Amino acid sequence: MGEERVNSKIRRKNYIPTTEFYSQIIDSLQDYSIFTIDQDCIINSWSSGSSKIFGYETDEIIGQSFDIIFTKKDVQNGIPKKETKKSLSEGRATDNRWHIRKDESLFYANGLVFPLIGKDGEMLGYVKILRDLTEKKAAEDDIKKYVKELEKLNSHKESVLAILSHDLRSPLAAIIGTAKYLKSHFHRMKPEKVDEMLELLLKSSKDELDMLDNLVEWARIKYAAEAFSPKEIALNEYVDKAFDILKETATLKAIVLHHEIEEDLSVFADDKMLTSIIQNIVSNAINHSQKNGKVIITAKKKDNKIIVQIKDNGIGMSKEIQEKLFTPQVHTLLKSRKANKGAGIGLLLVKGFLEKNGGEIWVESVEGSGSSFYFTLPIAKPDKTHKIKFSK
Repeated sequence: MGEERVNSKIRRKNYIPTTEFYSQIIDSLQDYSIFTIDQDCIINSWSSGSSKIFGYETDEIIGQSFDIIFTKKDVQNGIPKKETKKSLSEGRATDNRWHIRKDESLFYANGLVFPLIGKDGEMLGYVKILRDLTEKKAAEDDIKKYVKELEKLNSHKESVLAILSHDLRSPLAAIIGTAKYLKSHFHRMKPEKVDEMLELLLKSSKDELDMLDNLVEWARIKYAAEAFSPKEIALNEYVDKAFDILKETATLKAIVLHHEIEEDLSVFADDKMLTSIIQNIVSNAINHSQKNGKVIITAKKKDNKIIVQIKDNGIGMSKEIQEKLFTPQVHTLLKSRKANKGAGIGLLLVKGFLEKNGGEIWVESVEGSGSSFYFTLPIAKPDKTHKIKFSK
């Protein structure tokens, strides 16, 4: 009995793990893709973890090129060969990059490549080990996005406070001063002078109300997310609505408002925000057009979005103004409003609304020849659960 225990200990001590034993260990690592390639970069072994991560069964992948797991861009840039070359020169090559599955969806992974050397020192190929870090990267990206949003909110808050204290306070002081003058001198003033000052008061008051409305809307998109309610809506109806609101202003300058938008063209957006977007840009176009001008709106489909163009034949703007148009600082807002040269809180509002709805805005303009404002909006509700696709 004692002799059997001794022999058992000797057998355990002299036990050498087999290839099958190591294979079982590798296959048990389901969170890792572990596979080998030969010197010609052809895949010649494939773990069950690799099948789980990439979606290829062993008989599908054996004999395929190492390139198959890389994106088209990485293959064009020679990344697979660079990895194997670096592993030879440095003993290993590590990376963090996007890889492609069988269904063409992408995932982000941490990878390691090292040379596979035989027992006699001969070069057999390479081993590749991958770990899917997509969820981790998504979490990190969300944190970065959140920090960036906080920075933006803080910047917007400072801008709003500065505008409230300067851009609204100063004109209100002028309105109050004019009203006081009228009250003190009304009986001694000529009727035409009274009319002139009353007209000035009316115009200034309307300007301040417009400014305040824009500030309220701007604050709404930045601080009241629950107010955001996007849906599929007909674009032409909201263009008609904006034209109806602005037709009196356009008529005073003999400006023609025209659109060429098909009735079946729809966008996925918040209806109140879309109204404000169109109204602000068209109002700007009217304000900066000469008499007898024309404002034309067109739209076209491109991929999964609609591109809207609002074109005028007005005074246009310089390259310098175009570059600062959608990223103005507070002092630029005040300056541009006083000079009546555009920009202002209205375009900040438009940009914020478009970003909220998954769109963007840009401008093309030539001084003296007019401007074209372009913005995009999605056609349908974005599918946040879809897998990222990448063409092989």
